[in-house]
Amino acid sequence: MAMTTPVTDTDRQAALTAAACLFHGFSDRSRLVILQHLLLGEHRVVELTEHLGLAQSTVSKHLACLKDCGLVTSRPEGRASVFSVTHPEATTDLLSAAERLLDLTGFAVTLCPTHGTSAHD
Repeated sequence: MAMTTPVTDTDRQAALTAAACLFHGFSDRSRLVILQHLLLGEHRVVELTEHLGLAQSTVSKHLACLKDCGLVTSRPEGRASVFSVTHPEATTDLLSAAERLLDLTGFAVTLCPTHGTSAHD
């Protein structure tokens, strides 16, 4: 029989903090669009810029955030960097679960006074 280490309150708090940080990485619409596009395959910044219609500096800023969160990785290709999703299956699962939850709640989160659509106007 395997012995398990009890989970302490400190461990729970650390896990909740990490989860909040992870979800913050997903908290910008542009980062979600970038992730969804990268789930289709690897892309350079210039390709993402063209696809998203955003400034190169904006795309680079979001890619840096996603990379710092461990959600994307890059590799050099000539003078450019090619970006891809670090854990595509888990990212797809999480985005699918979010879509299911949004369907179940009827997108009620958009009405939230703190994080909903009117909070950003």
